[in-house]
Amino acid sequence: MIGNGEMVVRLALAALFGSVIGLERERLLWAAGLRTHMLVCVGSCLIMLVSAFGFSDVLGTEHVVLDPSRIAAQVVSGIGFLGAGTILLRGEVVKGLTTAASLWGVAAIGLAIGSGLYVPAVAATALIVGILAGVKPFEERWRDRMRVRTLRLTARTGTLSIDTLQTATGERASRVRSFTVRPSANPDFDDVTVTFVRLSHTSVAAIAEKLRAMPDVRSVEEATE
Repeated sequence: MIGNGEMVVRLALAALFGSVIGLERERLLWAAGLRTHMLVCVGSCLIMLVSAFGFSDVLGTEHVVLDPSRIAAQVVSGIGFLGAGTILLRGEVVKGLTTAASLWGVAAIGLAIGSGLYVPAVAATALIVGILAGVKPFEERWRDRMRVRTLRLTARTGTLSIDTLQTATGERASRVRSFTVRPSANPDFDDVTVTFVRLSHTSVAAIAEKLRAMPDVRSVEEATE
C-alpha cells in the first residue's frame, strides 16, 4: 500500500501528461481538447489506484477473493463512449477518429501512471504527441497526392480527343481516370471534363497550362472533387 502523497503525485502527473496531449488537440479547436484529455487521464489514474489499493482493507478476509485488474480493465471499454462522441460523419468523410484514439491513449497513460509505470507513461506521451503533431504533415502531403482532381475545359468541337489529351499529359496519361465530352450551349464548342487520380496539384496545374496553350482550347478550370 502506497502513501497518500504518492497517490497525489500520480494524479498530478496524470493531469500533466494528459495536458501535453490535450494541448495538441486544443490548437486544432477539437471539442475534446485540453480539459477533456486531462480529465480522462486523471480519471483513469484514479480508477487504477482504486483498483490496485482501494480494497486493501478487506484483503485476507476469509472467503474474499479480489482481482485488482477488473476495475481498471473497464476503462479500456468504458472510454469508448467518450471517443464515440468526438467522431462525426460529414458527408462521406469521417472526422474525429484521431481525437478518439488520443483519448483512448490518454486513458492508457493514466492507467500506467496509476500503477506506477512512470517510464512507459512518459514514453507513450512522447510517442502520442509525436504521432499527432509530427506525422500529420506527411499524412496531409500523401492525401493531397492521392486526391481526385478534375479539369473542366471548353474546346472547339471535335478538336480535343483522348489522343490529344495524352500528348498534353505525357507520361502522366496513365493517371487519367475519366475523359468526358459533352455539347455546350455554343454549338461551336464542347465541354470536356478530365479526371485525374494520384496527381499533385502542381502536376495538374502543369497539364492545365499545356492545354491552355492549345489554339482550339478556349478555357481550362481546375476543380477538386
